[in-house]
Amino acid sequence: MNNKDSGVEVYKISFIFPNQDKYDGECTRTTDGSLERNGHGEHTTPNGIIYRGNWKNDKMNGLGRLEHPSGAVYEGEFKDNMFHGTGTYIFPNGAKYTGQFNENNMDNVYVF
Repeated sequence: MNNKDSGVEVYKISFIFPNQDKYDGECTRTTDGSLERNGHGEHTTPNGIIYRGNWKNDKMNGLGRLEHPSGAVYEGEFKDNMFHGTGTYIFPNGAKYTGQFNENNMDNVYVF
C-alpha cells in the first residue's frame, strides 16, 4: 500500500516480538530502514492486554481502545503511549470516568 499524499510507503504486517507480544497493522520504514508502527493496528500481549487504534512513531497516538484482562477499559485519545485528551475509563468494578486526561491522569476525580 502506498500513501501517495506523503510519499511514504505503508506496509501491512503481522509481527511477533521476542516477548511474544503481537502486532497486526500498518507500519512505515524509518530513515535507518527499520519498521515502526504508524497507522492503524492491533497490539496484543500474552497476558491479555489488547490495544486497537492509531499509532504514530511506534507509539499509541490518536484514537484507540486499551483493554485489560481485569475488565478495565480506556477508550479515547492517546499521546505517546499515554491517556491524553478526551476519553472514558471503565474500572474493573464497572465505575466509569468520562472526561479529560493529561498524561495518564484524570483531570477530574468524579467517577460514576
